[in-house]
Amino acid sequence: MKIYTRGGDKGKTSILGARLNKTDTRIEAIGAVDELNSTIGQAIYRAQQEDLTNISSELMVVSNQLFDYGADLANVKETIPYKITAAHTEELEQRIDMHTESLEPLAYFILPGGCATACALHLCRTEARKAERRVNDIETAIPAELQVYMNRLSDYFFTLARLANKQTGVVDVAYVGEKHFHS
Repeated sequence: MKIYTRGGDKGKTSILGARLNKTDTRIEAIGAVDELNSTIGQAIYRAQQEDLTNISSELMVVSNQLFDYGADLANVKETIPYKITAAHTEELEQRIDMHTESLEPLAYFILPGGCATACALHLCRTEARKAERRVNDIETAIPAELQVYMNRLSDYFFTLARLANKQTGVVDVAYVGEKHFHS
């Protein structure tokens, strides 16, 4: 099977039930989810390098869910059920709560940084926010479950970044207020 179809050579692409311009808001959202999933791949690699197998295992689950999420965004047929449901968001919330219990309470704002895995997870967090904005730009209705799931992902990545720092013995990078360069 060839990887190229030539079907998109004129600026259009096919999804389940429609053919759209590649600049359509739905295609932009699908692309943003794909970008997010690529950053998750980087975070998985970093977690494996730092021997954070619990984090890399969880990220593999989320990566697979995001693949399904992209398929859901590509589904404009009302006869095909969506794969991502409220249960997926509930699982994310349970993970966030479980991990948060093992962390020190937040006492200050945290900047992106720390161990390599935490840095990668902060990038995932920002990509999740970007994907969420693109999903919310879609002009046709999408199930609320998809919006809620994407909104929760950034909180999940933030929590995992803090967990990665804790498990590697690295202190979260604190925001310390107004700073200036000194000569």
